[in-house]
This record gives sequence, C-alpha cells and structure tokens, in this order.
Amino acid sequence: MVAKSKELNIEDKLWKTADALRGSMDASEYRNVVLGLIFLKYVSDSFEIKREELLKGDYPKDAEDPDMYLSENIFWIPKEARWSLIQQSAKTPKIGEIIDKAMDAIEKKNSSLRGVLSKNYASPDLDKARLGEVVDLISDISLGDEEAKQSDIIGRVYEYFLNQFASSEGKKGGEFYTPRSIVRILVEMIEPYKGRIYDPCCGSGGMFVQSDKFLQEHQGYIGDLSVYGEESNPTTWKLAKMNLAIRGIDNNLGPHQGNTFTNDLHKGERFDYILANPPFNVKRWGGDKLKEDARWKYGVPPEGNANYAWIEHIISKLAPDGKAGFVLANGALSTSIGAEATIRKAILEDDKIDAIVALPSQMFYSTGIPVSLWFIDMNKESADERSRKGETLFIDARNLGEMIDRTHRAFNTEDIKKIADTYHAYRGTNDQKYQDIAGFCKVAKLDEIAKNDYVLTPGRYVGLAKQEDNGEPYEVKMKRLTSELKEQFEESDRLQAQIKDVLKELGYEI
Repeated sequence: MVAKSKELNIEDKLWKTADALRGSMDASEYRNVVLGLIFLKYVSDSFEIKREELLKGDYPKDAEDPDMYLSENIFWIPKEARWSLIQQSAKTPKIGEIIDKAMDAIEKKNSSLRGVLSKNYASPDLDKARLGEVVDLISDISLGDEEAKQSDIIGRVYEYFLNQFASSEGKKGGEFYTPRSIVRILVEMIEPYKGRIYDPCCGSGGMFVQSDKFLQEHQGYIGDLSVYGEESNPTTWKLAKMNLAIRGIDNNLGPHQGNTFTNDLHKGERFDYILANPPFNVKRWGGDKLKEDARWKYGVPPEGNANYAWIEHIISKLAPDGKAGFVLANGALSTSIGAEATIRKAILEDDKIDAIVALPSQMFYSTGIPVSLWFIDMNKESADERSRKGETLFIDARNLGEMIDRTHRAFNTEDIKKIADTYHAYRGTNDQKYQDIAGFCKVAKLDEIAKNDYVLTPGRYVGLAKQEDNGEPYEVKMKRLTSELKEQFEESDRLQAQIKDVLKELGYEI
C-alpha cells in the first residue's frame, strides 16, 4: 500500500511540475513535449537494462549490436540519445537542443518510430529552466526495470497524464482519451482473446491497452491479438504510437494519420473484434463524396451526421463471426431522420444488433450528454453460445456509476461486473442464468422492437424498477403520509414568517 501511495505521489508531483512548463505553448504541443520526455526516459531505461545484461554475458560485444535489442522489442538508443546525457544537461541552456537531437537520433535508428516523436524542445516558447526541472523529476522515476514493468508505473504515469490533459482541455480532450471505465466495460463484454482487433478512430490507443490488460488478467498473451487502427489527428496518432510502444504492443496504425472514411488505411481487411469511440455527431465527414461507397450496405448515411456512417463502416469491417462494441450519442438510438431510421431498421432486420447499454451522463470529458454502447454480433447463432436469433438485449445502466470529481462520473469494478455478467448470461457464455430485471435489463424480440418504431432506447423496454412493498396497509400509509405533509406545510409557514420578519427589520416589507 505504501509503494502505491508513493507512485501516486510521483504522478501528481510530475504533473504539477510539468504543468508549470506550459507557458504560452499550444495545448497539443505541450502535451506531446511532456509525454515525449516520459517516453524517452522509458525507452532509455529499457535499453540500459538490456545493455548491462549483455555486457555481463558471454559476448559483451553484442551490447553494441542493435539487432540484439530489436529482437526483444527493445528500441536501440544511440549514445547521443541516452537518458544519462539528457540528465547531465538538464541545467544547461542547451537542454532543448540536446533533447531534439536525441529524438531525431532515435527515430533514425528505429523505423517504427519515424515521424512519431516530438522535436520541439528547443522552441523559444519552452522555458529551459522548467524543462530541466521536469527532466530532473523524471530522472527520479525508474521506468524500465522489471519491478517498474510489473507495477506498470510508466503505463500508469502515461495514462494519468492523458487523463489530466483530457480533463484540462475539456471538449478537445475527448478527441484523444476515452475514460478508462468505458473502455474497460467494452473490453469485458467483447472479450478479445485471440484474433485481429481494430479501432477505426483509435485516439491514444486506450482500447488496445485495456485489451492487453484483459489478456494479462485472463492468462492470455498479447501476441495472440493483432492490433490495427487508424487516427485522423496527427498529434493523437503520435500519442497512440508512443502509448503502444511503451507497453510493447505491436501494431499497425498505418504509416501516418488518416481519415477512416475518405482514406481507409485498412481497406479490404476484416477483423474479429472492433472497439471504438467515434467522435459524436460529426457534421462534415465527407459524405458528399462517398455516395456510392460499398460500405453502405444498409443505406447511404446522411451528409450532416457521421453517426450511422460509423455504424456501417464498423459492420463492413467485421469477419463473419466478428463482434464489435462502440460508443454513440443517444440520438442515434431513436433518430427519425429518414436515412438513419431506414438504416437502423435494416440492421435490426439483418439481426446484427446484439445489445444496447444506456450510460449515465457526465461520463466523458468531451461532452456532458448521455451516450450509449452498441454491441454488434455478426453470428448470433454461434455453436459456442446461446442462439439469440431475432433478439436484442437492453441494459439501462443510467443509475450506476459514482462521481469521481465535481463534474465526472465513472463505473466502479462492481458496476462493470454487473453489466458484463448480465451480457454474458444473455449470451450463454458464463454460468449464470439470464433473467429480465425490471428497470435494468430486458431481452426484446424483433417484433416488439418493430412495434416501437425500431427505437433502441433501453428505457423503453426495461420499464421501471419494482418498488419494494413494506407491507403497510394503504389506509395506514395514507394517514402517515398526510400527517407528515401537514407537519411540512406548518414548518414552511413558520419559515416564511421568519423571513418576512427579517425583511421587515431591514425595511423591506412584503
């Protein structure tokens, strides 16, 4: 417990020190500067540990062979880029130039990092004294040894910073960070054990990181998952590449950023799992140029909103037994706009929507509006699962979660387990027997959904939770309630009189 508290203090202290570095820098530039330093420390530490091991081995000359590092997924760090040199230069005015040269040298020696690392440390907008302070603080954290890897210090520091940046940047922050409890629930429900996993709008790579953690917790191996993604924002694409590199997750995010709709970097590919948090209600997404696109199997999405374009893109990318879980604004559940309503009806009649989960408000940094989770299954009659032909599970989780600060809510472990267990009971993939629970979950047949105009709002199906009956007779209950109401009216009159007296004394008679 003490160690954990110490690590959290390190995260908080590092954030406060780094925050002083911001100055007049653009938020995205500043974010990459700080996370780039953490990344540099991590890869340098990992390199030095392997280097010491090779120097003590039978063939010490191997310590200068880049292949000995790359074969174990460790980046080769040239002499001019090693943290020891950075640390020695922390208090010199040349620290910015030295870091820029280090980043450039690492990219030249490691093709997978080409164009990824920030090289803006010599910028006049960056206070060099404060930059040196951040370097000194990061130097105190061992990020590459086995103990640090086991406790995932670097991963937690990196995620902590992403979270803090998302919170401080508000709506813009939501573009690169999906709250951890949302990602966790998607992963626990989809269970990506083995195969090809894809995120068409991958942000900083949070879906892949949580999939890795899921595998670790279930004795799986990340090598059994092939990771694919695409991200349109170049700064965010770099964050994802660094985030996955830190955790040793091989990936194919394309050679650069890309727009999934107009420049699909994984065209023709099919995936076993898709996890995504597409940007909500995007108006200009290029729909006017994609009228004849093969992805629109169920109808052409409207030009003014990309929500249904994301749904159809995701379905088009799934393998015959593929499964997907993604986030959408609640408007997509019930929109009656011609094209969207038609597409939703067609997808339901094609039996692809497996479940819908309504979430509470205040779950995201980018928006306060309530959202929902959609789950797609391309084969509801799999031999390994209960046949769910013509069925959709609705879960209303709006009353779950707890406030983690003044403006944001998150699911705790029990909330996630309750939702995921309900879903797996419905699928027949755990040892629990599924049953409808009024106010929380309901399995609806297609004909019932059709009677509701193909609206997918969970509250319409699950109904209200049953009120507990304490056995008090109606007449007794009404007598008690009216007596309580009388007392409250009397108290209200008394308080009104007091307020009037105070106002009268002040010369304001009512």
